[in-house]
Amino acid sequence: MTELVKGITENGTGYDGVTWNILGQTYYPKAVGETTFAFEANSAPGQFVPVHIHTTQDEFILVQEGELDLKLDGVWTKARAGDLVRMPKGIPHGYFNKSDKPARALFWVSPAGKLKDLFEALHELTDVARVVELSAQHEVDFLPEEANA
Repeated sequence: MTELVKGITENGTGYDGVTWNILGQTYYPKAVGETTFAFEANSAPGQFVPVHIHTTQDEFILVQEGELDLKLDGVWTKARAGDLVRMPKGIPHGYFNKSDKPARALFWVSPAGKLKDLFEALHELTDVARVVELSAQHEVDFLPEEANA
């Protein structure tokens, strides 16, 4: 794993010019290092990431634009622009753009773990069963569909 490199990742771009399409959502890696991994996610109305657990990482979301409905440890809540969401490792969570406007948020995990490798594997993949399988191999476990209700 690499050490964090100083510098700026400009707005609307990814680190080293990388952009990922993860099930229709645009992700930009913003910072990559052994101890942390940060990425921006852009979610159109109706897009979401189902409830899942990071077994080895704490995760944070800083909502930059719009709002996200979150299911955190079985409880629905809403995060708006400027809000920071804290999700300790082992806590089930998922985010959903239930609004009629796009949402943009900065996510980061610590330690970085295998998340960057997972996003590289998921880029342009459309087979949801394969997404779940690959995620489990990268320390992200999706819960059954009923966890999203």
